[in-house]
Amino acid sequence: MGILNITSDSFYKGYLPEGITGILAQAGKLITEGAAFIDVGGQSTKPGSTVLSAEEEKERVLPVIRRIHEQFPEAIISIDTFYSRVAIAAVEAGASVVNDISGGNMDKQMINTVAALKVPYVCTHMQGVPATMQMEPRYDNVIKEVLEFFINKINECERAGIADIIIDPGFGFGKTIGHNFELLRNLDVFKMLQKPILAGLSRKGTIYKTLQITADEALNGTTVLNTLALNNGAKILRAHDVKEAVEAVKLVEAYNS
Repeated sequence: MGILNITSDSFYKGYLPEGITGILAQAGKLITEGAAFIDVGGQSTKPGSTVLSAEEEKERVLPVIRRIHEQFPEAIISIDTFYSRVAIAAVEAGASVVNDISGGNMDKQMINTVAALKVPYVCTHMQGVPATMQMEPRYDNVIKEVLEFFINKINECERAGIADIIIDPGFGFGKTIGHNFELLRNLDVFKMLQKPILAGLSRKGTIYKTLQITADEALNGTTVLNTLALNNGAKILRAHDVKEAVEAVKLVEAYNS
């Protein structure tokens, strides 16, 4: 899943394209490098970020989704949003997957909306909201609590009528570095849910803070953690750097075969 953030306040600015021409060029690059999905997001969800309104988000993402869909009709586009109204408009514009960092908790209409749209749903675990999620996140048992969250959410999604559910443990979304490493070590526990697992580790604080570097310098660390995630059961990698992620997938598949 190649990341295409249409926002100027992303935590990693190393690849941000300028203008629609640059955005389309970046989308083409992600596809050429092997991205199975293009994940388009209109607002930053980094810790401490300010939430945009649904209308502001639509203004950012809809023209981009339409142009990507026109220029690359074979591309699978996912919309990274927690607003049901944005999900509806994005699917009408050409998106075919909804990626919701809040697991339906920030918009109570989201799960029923996705069911009505009949598209796959990426359900992410997040403790709190982006503005405050990294202010002393606490768990008695992070594996148990995230697992229980998914058991309940999968039941809710299936009752609503969502046929295809992907689970994302939400690395960095209301978790300390210790929580993130514990989730990564125990990622195979979530295979019991029998849903594809998405790992979003790309250039995150767990990597660059542990290594005492910057997000710009975190490509090698991302590849290391992506490799561990794949070996522990991840089926989808959400990545800024698609070429390197695809190489990790191919090598892990060769190793395991």
